[in-house]
Amino acid sequence: MTMENHMNILVERTDCILYYTESGLSNEQGKGWIGGNAPAFFDDQADLIHEGNQKYYFYLSLVHPFKPESMISIFIPEDYEEYLENNIYPNCSIKVLEHPISIESVKDMFTNPGLIKHAISDGELSNDEKSRDQSFLIKVGGNPRLIQNEDYYFTKLREESFSFLFQVDEDGYPETLLQDDYSYPFGFGSLYIFAKVGTDEIQDPVAGFWQFS
Repeated sequence: MTMENHMNILVERTDCILYYTESGLSNEQGKGWIGGNAPAFFDDQADLIHEGNQKYYFYLSLVHPFKPESMISIFIPEDYEEYLENNIYPNCSIKVLEHPISIESVKDMFTNPGLIKHAISDGELSNDEKSRDQSFLIKVGGNPRLIQNEDYYFTKLREESFSFLFQVDEDGYPETLLQDDYSYPFGFGSLYIFAKVGTDEIQDPVAGFWQFS
């Protein structure tokens, strides 16, 4: 997708892009990956990711749907209680970072032992209304499929002119993603990413909130 055709997806929100996982693919073939090692871009940036005693796990990287030269990577605290208590912007402790395209690192300093790496497939354009009844790993644009439709999740985001960019939905996990005895990082929920959407640029992706039922 280019910026020219982001109108239906991020402005009018009649369409969306859906992504799924594929096992056994190298990340060069997909649009990113979930689980596994963080992008090599972060090899010398442990100080940027970890905060004091709070260590972070790598969650996923997605090639930016509207900027093919960039990726968006997500890191979550190792301590579940930390991000359970800090789950809504501006106090959401999930880290979302846009960075240049990068291959997967050979270093495992951010690797989550509970996730088995899967590649993320090419995105498929879909009608937003139809997508509400579909399973997906990631949904870009359209309207977020919420688990809890409470207005307070959006209050600060709206004040600061953030718009919904994409969500990662644990309902779309393949059975092979989680190691035995590991629980869902978001409690079988969904993580919602927001950004500032302009006519010619999408900036400042942030973790808006996450929810579970």
